[in-house]
Amino acid sequence: MGGGGGVPMKRFFTLMLGALAMVAVALISAFIAMRLAIHGREAVVPTLTGLSVADASKSAGSKGLRVTLENRFYSSDVPAGRILAQDPEPGSRVRREWPVRITESLGTQSVNIPDLTGESERAATVSIRRLSLDLGTVAHLAIPGEPDVVLTQTPPVNSAGVDGPRVSLLVSDPEDPQASAYVMPSLANLTYAAAAERAAAAGLHLVVIQNNPAPLPAPGATPTPAPNSALPAAANPIPPAPPAPAPAVSTGNAVVVAQTPQAGRRVVRGDAVHILLSRLAPAAAPVAAL
Repeated sequence: MGGGGGVPMKRFFTLMLGALAMVAVALISAFIAMRLAIHGREAVVPTLTGLSVADASKSAGSKGLRVTLENRFYSSDVPAGRILAQDPEPGSRVRREWPVRITESLGTQSVNIPDLTGESERAATVSIRRLSLDLGTVAHLAIPGEPDVVLTQTPPVNSAGVDGPRVSLLVSDPEDPQASAYVMPSLANLTYAAAAERAAAAGLHLVVIQNNPAPLPAPGATPTPAPNSALPAAANPIPPAPPAPAPAVSTGNAVVVAQTPQAGRRVVRGDAVHILLSRLAPAAAPVAAL
């Protein structure tokens, strides 16, 4: 009777092994199906270099891929209209509908780069298109002078041996007054040299005014004749004398004691700053004895 219990246990192990085998088969089948599905959505990139753009599009399309023209370059080795390079490389595995970027050859350079400096941006663009060239980067620079004028170009005029047909431009823009506005710095108690350096950093220039300038006659007034004059003033009118030039001020050891505009005011590059200088640099204040 003791040996009868071995039959159910043997049957149980048999059933367990069968179940495990079925699970293993199911997992292997799922893995194989997944691999087939993944590989079914993949494509091998064909060799496109040397083909025409039309043939390259057909070859890539037969693999479920699409072609994107990314660049065009001059080449003395590859005829015009043929593919110079591609990315991804031939033989690469990619997903279907993956873009293959290609570079087209333009053959040897046969177009001279025109001189576009001095033209407007629109006129330069028309000239570039007329010669079957590509418009590259257009940068703008705000400078004094006439706006919308081509200042420089890349490549330069009549360049030979350039890589591609792309021409980039630098175009002038109107100068922005706000871009050259500054807050007036304080020049008080600075020497003339230090004040000039600080003003120059803001694009300003200094104008020295004099201490106690001589009063000028009122407009249209007739100056009083000298006491020893032989003729009366009415019979010998003397025209107003032009104001004498202000004597030069030695700035060697002078310091700024006043300024116009005042510190903190808004100034623009190129403005004049009027300053009043002391005759001599002030001596250091004596220290009071304790």
